Amino acid sequence: MPVKVLQALGIRSWHLQSASLGSIVLCLALWIRAKTVDQTRRGNAERRAIFVGLWPPTIWLISEELERHE
Repeated sequence: MPVKVLQALGIRSWHLQSASLGSIVLCLALWIRAKTVDQTRRGNAERRAIFVGLWPPTIWLISEELERHE
């Protein structure tokens, strides 16, 4: 069902693959930024980077499923 919704919205597999690679870049940027903040706020910044780092595999797997249906 989610694949049909994505197809109805006009989303292609390469859109999601690009979003997956973009989230890797975002994760790295957040991680580097976390190293520049002061010690009291560093933990929150690192957790934000780890949270974003969990997105790429999920987005990539959805794109693979969408590619199988294309």
